[in-house]
Amino acid sequence: MIEWLLQLRFVRFAAVGAAATLVQFLLLASLVEILSTQAVIASAASYLTSAGINYWLNYRFTFSSNISHWRTLPKFALVAMIGLAVNTCSFALLVLVFHYIPAQCVATGITLFSNFALHQLWIYRRSE
Repeated sequence: MIEWLLQLRFVRFAAVGAAATLVQFLLLASLVEILSTQAVIASAASYLTSAGINYWLNYRFTFSSNISHWRTLPKFALVAMIGLAVNTCSFALLVLVFHYIPAQCVATGITLFSNFALHQLWIYRRSE
């Protein structure tokens, strides 16, 4: 039963990540193409929006948390920074060997698993 619940959470976590990533890319393209926003500013704004969506959906949908935002949000922010470092380091190493698209796909997968573990074991861990 616990293994099934963990698998369901992982699927939800991946779906939330995919939705947040889709929002990030749509917002980035909209800001640059429609509003002529400078690309770096558009990227930062879309990343922040995506991170906010990711936090809210994981809090409500993936982990059904009732833990105070005062406890979970700082942890989430730290995990987001760790995720950024994991993704960037993985990508930097992989792109030495592979074309950048497969390198990014693998780096995204590595980041997905590390982020899920940190969310499951630290941010939304239930005290028992």
